[in-house]
Amino acid sequence: MEIRQYLKDNILIFDGAMGTMLQQKGLKIGENPEVFGLQNPEKLIEIHTSYLEAGSNVILTNTFGCNELKLDSEYTVEKVIDNAILVARKAIENVDNTKPRYVALDIGPIGEMLEPMGTLSFDRAYEIFKRQVLQGVKSGADVIVIETMMDLYEAKAAVLAAKENSDLPVFCTMTFDESGRSFTGCMPESMVATIEGLGVDAIGVNCSLGPKQLLPIVKKIVSRASIPVMVQANAGLPNIVDGEAIYDVDAKEFFEGVKKFVEAGATIIGGCCGTNPSFIKEISENISSVKKGSTEKIDKCVVCSPSKFVEVESPTVVGERLNPTGRKSLQEALKNENLDYAINLGLEQVSAGAQILGVNVGLPEINEKKLMPKLIKEIQAVVDTPLQVDSSNVEALEQGLRYYNGRTIVNSVNGKEESLESILPIVKKYGACVVGLALDEKGIPKRAEERFEIAKKIVDRAVSYGIKPKDIFIDCLSLTVSAQQEEAIETIRAITMVKTLGVKTILGVSNISFGLPNRKALNASFLTLALGAGLDLAIINPNEYSMMEAINSFRILNNTDKGCVDYINQYSNMNNSKQSDSTIKANKDLSLDVLVERGLKEEAKNETLNLLKEKDENYILDKILIPALDRVGKKYDSGDIFLPQLIQSAETVKTALNTIKETLISRSSDNVSKGKIIVATVKGDIHDIGKNIVKIMLENYGYEVIDLGKDVPIEEVVEVAKKRDIKLVGLSALMTTTVQSMKDTIQALRDNEINAKVFVGGAVLTEEYAEEMGADYYSKDAKSAVEIAKLNF
Repeated sequence: MEIRQYLKDNILIFDGAMGTMLQQKGLKIGENPEVFGLQNPEKLIEIHTSYLEAGSNVILTNTFGCNELKLDSEYTVEKVIDNAILVARKAIENVDNTKPRYVALDIGPIGEMLEPMGTLSFDRAYEIFKRQVLQGVKSGADVIVIETMMDLYEAKAAVLAAKENSDLPVFCTMTFDESGRSFTGCMPESMVATIEGLGVDAIGVNCSLGPKQLLPIVKKIVSRASIPVMVQANAGLPNIVDGEAIYDVDAKEFFEGVKKFVEAGATIIGGCCGTNPSFIKEISENISSVKKGSTEKIDKCVVCSPSKFVEVESPTVVGERLNPTGRKSLQEALKNENLDYAINLGLEQVSAGAQILGVNVGLPEINEKKLMPKLIKEIQAVVDTPLQVDSSNVEALEQGLRYYNGRTIVNSVNGKEESLESILPIVKKYGACVVGLALDEKGIPKRAEERFEIAKKIVDRAVSYGIKPKDIFIDCLSLTVSAQQEEAIETIRAITMVKTLGVKTILGVSNISFGLPNRKALNASFLTLALGAGLDLAIINPNEYSMMEAINSFRILNNTDKGCVDYINQYSNMNNSKQSDSTIKANKDLSLDVLVERGLKEEAKNETLNLLKEKDENYILDKILIPALDRVGKKYDSGDIFLPQLIQSAETVKTALNTIKETLISRSSDNVSKGKIIVATVKGDIHDIGKNIVKIMLENYGYEVIDLGKDVPIEEVVEVAKKRDIKLVGLSALMTTTVQSMKDTIQALRDNEINAKVFVGGAVLTEEYAEEMGADYYSKDAKSAVEIAKLNF
């Protein structure tokens, strides 16, 4: 029975942890688990068999880290995957197959951060995953499981690689911490909207937390998902005892957590870190007594970035200013690829109240296919507001959809057959929402009834592609009243009629006033009429006070702004509010600290050069750059911004520092560091994402960072610390199996009388364990590493 068919009526049971089982079979610290399995197939068969005998329907291949960046040249991805699937098949042959059994190709994170947070491109990540998928298909996997993803963008690359290169079922899970977000700030709601939209067969969460801590996250996922939900919790939380991670939940308590997952609506269950065959046996023997439940569904249209989601309801504001039509300054900026200018326009609109930003780069002399994804990437590195991809160029639209991180809106399709056939398939493929223009081969109809018929055609065709009505936005089109005055009311009538189709409506409001004086008054009046007729999304300039005044007033009148709370907060000080139209500053007027906070690198470079004409480098660093980065850090600590924005601001400071260094060199001046710091991922651990982020932050506060890399021998840390007279050493470890190596490194530094303080960090560490192993400080994140450095220099 095919796995999707089995899932319709059954709870699907996966296996448990692999790493700790391999250690019991002889895997040494620092040894590659995938290579160990290749060299010891009989031991891998024993592990798989134990899980199958315990009751697993699905066993994950020993390929979690099997990618070309992690394997030595001696062992190819193809060889490791082929062996892993073959071994899993042999294990299935060894057991009583009275229940369906499946082999899942296990694909984990690559181990490097994708742009803009790291240096790995989306396309490169895609190719790495594609190679794994192709071999998994060739070797006979039954299902592809993409798991433990911390970055939504990386998860998207993996899912696309799986969907575009196989017909196998695809399951995808991410990992979240107790804040309810992933390491990179992704929300469960954004994961569901994005990954389910890409067409996976199951979605869920694994690792990081125990059953109790995961339950609220599971409920959020179930409430939003319309496909099966998968949960693989850890066996509670780890406590480090004699260098070994001991989890605090046993098999019986774990099952009680699993029971709550199923009662909440999850239908795919397994175990992650700390679990073993006894946990799976407890589930298998008792799961039939659990009645599958459900969590109340939230069936709303969602568009999102990783860290922010918007439930589209009336009225939702779409910022219109990132469109070069009629905007000469933006036209020049796009021609010159001055993307900071465009980013700043986006930031200004968000500050004024835009919930979604429209992005259009359509100019005759511009390569839209190239510029659209580039601008989207740059905007998303700074702004977490969801975007609408706006273009009449099909190739540009597809590029925008492919490289957008989250779930977006396509603007637009229309009633022409050519448009329907070219646009709707890519909307469905990438799981986007879509704007439908009420026009066809004959143009824009004068009468509302004719526009309604075109709208109905678009809706019917979109639904036939599998696009849900709630994700379709019909634009009834506003025409300038200076030329077609009688048609304004037809637009209003059409909006009311289209609402009967069960879809949403969207409108570019300001078109109505083109060519007339006092456009703001006319725009606001027309917007009010449209909202009353049922307009859901208003494409407007949010920096126009009168437009936002109409929006905010309507939110009270249609009972969206409960208790008038937002309205009172907005207008309690009318003098400040009315400054909205005049507070827009051009990039050249922004100070360096604001440019850092906004993450505008090119503008920061220019402003730094200007400042160097009047101020010395120490003033710029100590009085401007560091205080700005401190403010960004506080926003990060409070959850107002997330890792992508933190890194973008840090990179902006780096740009400013590089500008200072280049200027100093040209002046033959010495570059003085605040102090030298070693950072290293300890012996046996190949995960360096956290360490790399710490490096970026420390360098941007003026420290010289000596990065020894990952899997660093103890002797190398000691040698470099002694040779360079290091006063501060930072050690990182992600794997529970390598914390002993961290402890040994600290002890070696002490034994060799290295007079350096040591700070440690990593997912498995706590402040208590840092103290126990002899570290001087525990660093929970990159920001706290900076604070530790300040204490020592």
